[in-house]
Amino acid sequence: MALPVSVVKEFLLQLQDDICRALEAVDGQATFVEEKWTREGGGGGRTRVISNGAVIEKGGVSFSHVFGKGLPPSATERRPELAGCHFQAMGVSLVTHPKNPHVPTSRADVRLFVAEKEGQEPVWWFGGGFDLTPYYAVEEDCRSFHKVAHDLCQPFGDDVYPRFKAWCDDFFFIPFRNEARGIGGLFFDDLNEWPFEQCFTFIQAVGRGYIDAYIPIVNLRKDTPYTEQQVEFQEFRRGRYAEFNLTIDRGTKFGLQSGGRIESILISLPPRVRWGYNWHPEPGTPEARLTEYFLVKKDWV
Repeated sequence: MALPVSVVKEFLLQLQDDICRALEAVDGQATFVEEKWTREGGGGGRTRVISNGAVIEKGGVSFSHVFGKGLPPSATERRPELAGCHFQAMGVSLVTHPKNPHVPTSRADVRLFVAEKEGQEPVWWFGGGFDLTPYYAVEEDCRSFHKVAHDLCQPFGDDVYPRFKAWCDDFFFIPFRNEARGIGGLFFDDLNEWPFEQCFTFIQAVGRGYIDAYIPIVNLRKDTPYTEQQVEFQEFRRGRYAEFNLTIDRGTKFGLQSGGRIESILISLPPRVRWGYNWHPEPGTPEARLTEYFLVKKDWV
């Protein structure tokens, strides 16, 4: 069976364009700079970076389509039977780190993996999702973000949002800190429980849903006044973000193990972070409320 991989690729390239256009519009000052690259082992992509904007301090929206002769360990740890397969992987991934600590950081991706062995049908699966990492969280923002996630899942079954919301809560968790990275959203991997066309329709909804979920929150919070103390807190929390991406994130591990382009792999890291020995916010403060109330498993819808 020939998979319509070219159709997925066309969508992903268009999605990258649409997200960049939406982020440039909400920033109102900075624009994305594009770099096209090729991978020595096969494939390449286009990385777009925005920085020092009126709203976005650093952001990246990357498209990649890579292929090779053997899946790296991060891709076969749950599918050992695929070791040694030829593979191709394509996707769009993004992160935004806004300047204003009242505007949350956001992350999203949609991706397709195909593994092939001669004489066998290709094995494919989709993955992706989007999530929100606030610093000074607002309850209505958390609820609206999850409402978009819930509504885009609904046509695919009543169980889809609860499953992928729970998966997101469990995945974006820092066990050595015993705390969540953010307030979650959607996360899924190994998605092939439906026919290919239905799975593809779902990731289209997820990719477009990111814009609907995130941009209204940015517009609501981007002009909120803030203090240097609040920026300092933002930088401490960005340290948690960096810890997760460097020690736990499977996408980072796959990129490094597959010989990916290091600048694109680490594009998700914040521009400025802060660590302090035994740092924690003072009890009873808005900063402490983030971990006490918002960064716990919660039904937002």
